[in-house]
Amino acid sequence: MTKKGPRFVLDCSVTLSWYFADEANAYADAIAALFPRVEVLVPALWHLEIANAVAMGERRKRSTVAQATKWLNYLASLPVIVDGETTARAWTDTLSLARTHNLSSYDASYLELALRLGHPLATLDDKLKAACATAGVALFAP
Repeated sequence: MTKKGPRFVLDCSVTLSWYFADEANAYADAIAALFPRVEVLVPALWHLEIANAVAMGERRKRSTVAQATKWLNYLASLPVIVDGETTARAWTDTLSLARTHNLSSYDASYLELALRLGHPLATLDDKLKAACATAGVALFAP
């Protein structure tokens, strides 16, 4: 724990459940309620994953540009620490984890970060949860 509170790796699946009403989840809401008393760490691709989901949501009429702008401003205000080593580990540790656990490289980047830093991972993704169990990474409990 830091002076601010717990530190953990935040998966995109949790973040997106705060935005899309049909993905609302009590676990994710409990995590959102902890801000700003926590610090979260994300791999460098997190912003791109969020941007892609927002763009796809707009194309599918799940949200509007105005809603996205408001929500993205909220996300920008959160104490999110972006990992500076994501790219350097993509073709080594991350790829190895993707192969070992049958994950996408995107999901494996969250697992790699949690493993490397020894922090729990907050995720809603079942495959990623299973990989955490196998790899010895704790799931974040709000």
